[in-house]
Amino acid sequence: MRYQLEDMLTLMQVLRDVDQGCPWDIKQDWDSIVPHTLEEAYEVADAIERRAFDELPGELGDLLFQVVYYAQFGAEERRFDFGDIVDTLVQKMLRRHPHVFPDGSLASRRPPGVSADEVQTQQVKHRWEALKAEERDARTANPTSVLDDVPRTLPALSRAAKLSKRAARVGFDWPDARGVLAKIREEIDEVEAALEAGDQRHAQDEVGDLLFAVTNLARTLNADPEQCLRTTNSKFERRFHHVECGLAAEGRTLSDASLDEMEAHWQAAKAQECNDA
Repeated sequence: MRYQLEDMLTLMQVLRDVDQGCPWDIKQDWDSIVPHTLEEAYEVADAIERRAFDELPGELGDLLFQVVYYAQFGAEERRFDFGDIVDTLVQKMLRRHPHVFPDGSLASRRPPGVSADEVQTQQVKHRWEALKAEERDARTANPTSVLDDVPRTLPALSRAAKLSKRAARVGFDWPDARGVLAKIREEIDEVEAALEAGDQRHAQDEVGDLLFAVTNLARTLNADPEQCLRTTNSKFERRFHHVECGLAAEGRTLSDASLDEMEAHWQAAKAQECNDA
């Protein structure tokens, strides 16, 4: 037997049933589930980064289950149900893809003989962003800023990238990556000045400015800063494990080794990666 989406919706209804359900599930609400949703999204990203595709169906299922949770909350409060989520999504995607569905319905298609490659990517991107802006204005009765609906719950790097992207869209941006590099050097100088003055609080503020500037550099290079840092985190772990293993092969531990000795193993790890590349 292969379970279907309707089975998942039924499962959630039973879990939330006051008489027959699970005590833990019954206690959950909108706010309590949010941390789990974020965790599940990161576990999906982790499985993809590790190319653990055998784990991915399970991780995607866990993420989908979070959507089903919110749908159940909505249904219980007579706000919306899972069908409303699907309907809203499909309508939005049809509206945002006029180059694929000209009349805004699934029945329509791009004219025969016109390949996807012939649709100008940049035009599509600009149209997508314009439609998103229209939708934001429609949701906000009195929009006061282009930054209004950037979620505050995003990871700081991701939110910084979105904030700067919104500002850049209206012309508040450097002309190129070199301008951002100059800003990064400026922020480093300000961190150094704060440290020399012995003002740790000011130095912390300047580090925040430095991180924001670096985030902008990633954006100008069409890179996701969150993904860049995740990749570097993995690289750091891999190289540090090499340091640990190298010392262990010598019958030593990290506490036995000097910084220079650890650095030697670190450089060996880098060299090995270059040879393997």
